[in-house]
Amino acid sequence: MDLVQISIGNAVTAPSRGSDRKPPWLKVRAPGGNNYAEIRKLMRGLGLHTVCEEARCPNIGECWEHRAATFMVLGDVCTRNCAYCAVAHGTPTEYDPDEPVRLAEAVERIGLKHVVITSVDRDDLPNGGSEIFAECTTEIHARLSETTVELLIPDFKGSSRALRIVVDAEPDILNHNLETVQRLYRMARPGGDYQRALNLLRSAKDMNPELVTKSGMMCGLGEEWDELLGAMQDLRRQDVDLLTLGQYLRPSHSHLPVARYYAPQEFDELRVAGLNMGFRHVEAGPLVRSSYHAWEQAQRATPV
Repeated sequence: MDLVQISIGNAVTAPSRGSDRKPPWLKVRAPGGNNYAEIRKLMRGLGLHTVCEEARCPNIGECWEHRAATFMVLGDVCTRNCAYCAVAHGTPTEYDPDEPVRLAEAVERIGLKHVVITSVDRDDLPNGGSEIFAECTTEIHARLSETTVELLIPDFKGSSRALRIVVDAEPDILNHNLETVQRLYRMARPGGDYQRALNLLRSAKDMNPELVTKSGMMCGLGEEWDELLGAMQDLRRQDVDLLTLGQYLRPSHSHLPVARYYAPQEFDELRVAGLNMGFRHVEAGPLVRSSYHAWEQAQRATPV
């Protein structure tokens, strides 16, 4: 059944399926500019992927103009098929052991002070590709000692061995997104598991109590406000330090529809609620994604 646009407090339900009309606060400028063109050319030349492009991030223009990008390693085909994600899924063929060297070269040439690295899920690999995450971290730290590294990792199907490989590489921030509330997990993320995601974040902290951990959630998939607050509390119980909260935007008509759009004021309320729960920093807003302003989040997470 199609949804109609009506007011619910400060929020707005999703428009009818035919129009996909969005609230005015979700409008962004089309990407362009010299830095954008330069980074795009560099990625093509080095055979690298970015989640900015593959996931159709609305912030690509802003971030690339600020010379910030989120690298996506291990190819561009995911072994899972999450109902909200624009990344292609199927049987991957790409695995390049030299990718960490090329990625570190790109980081050096762009001049990044903080780099975010994520990947597709690679359930076809013995350790889920964790070695590539570790080698990227080691290679960047060897070249650029002042550059901080943030890894946004998959759940590795709950493998402690794979997680240990990543943690032992000593990234500055380890991120795994919870994405949505427990009730909606089977619908939105059929290859994942709510408790497994929480266990991974807890295990990372147990392996290295000094490690800064991070997670993120999408708003607007059909969760209730109390469910969202409950999931945030679940993350704090795992001693997660940083949290990102953003609006789910439907990549195409084959993906889950938007249940409703959260207003900027509601994201402000969620940010305050998260800080009151004890998160070191909460980045919340309609256009916020895991790596949005990640360099600023990293600075704010560093104890004085």
